[in-house]
Amino acid sequence: MKSSRKLSTSHQTYDIKKARKFLRKSDPVLASLIDKFPDFDPREWLTELPKLDPFGTLLFQIIGQQLSVQVTRKILERIMNIFGGRMPTPKQVLSIPPEELHRAGLSGRKVETFRLVAEQFAKRNLSKRKLELLSDQEIEEKLTHIKGIGPWSVHGFLIIALDRPDVVLPGDLALRKVIRRLYSLSRLPTEKKILNLSEKWRQYRSLATAYLFQAAYGRPEN
Repeated sequence: MKSSRKLSTSHQTYDIKKARKFLRKSDPVLASLIDKFPDFDPREWLTELPKLDPFGTLLFQIIGQQLSVQVTRKILERIMNIFGGRMPTPKQVLSIPPEELHRAGLSGRKVETFRLVAEQFAKRNLSKRKLELLSDQEIEEKLTHIKGIGPWSVHGFLIIALDRPDVVLPGDLALRKVIRRLYSLSRLPTEKKILNLSEKWRQYRSLATAYLFQAAYGRPEN
């Protein structure tokens, strides 16, 4: 049976059945994916991760920059082991020598970004409540002022931490590859090409993106 549950965001709640219907009409490629994955839950993959608050989500995104999913999860596990098997708080990140994070597999640049983000949360310049009150664009502007955080990290954060409904990740290599394959493109699409393509998904670009990632990583459901 197809799910008709509602997906919640800090700004709105939308019905996944309605969103699927919209995307099906908007794009034949997505219509095919919706048929292939009839019970697809765009947030189910998060159950394979530790529970992530906004701070933890940013750490997860920083770890994953230019790394495979498998390597990202391995480094995340090592970092959690430093803190007794849990995601660290901002104060805990700031309390340990940077070398410990480096030994867990983070580059020097990522360790620096970890600490910069932790400082912002520790000082309460960033918090879940404050971020929830901002628009997607305002959040991107605020977070990309932190050295080491770019649009890719912010877009993933918007989807994972805040469940924002209309986000696409045009710079993600896996997304570019699956779009090239499914849309029969002669070369990898540019970010501009993906943004243009995603205009037809607007309102529900997060769900469209999730289906495309499912096509890249997942298997058809029986």
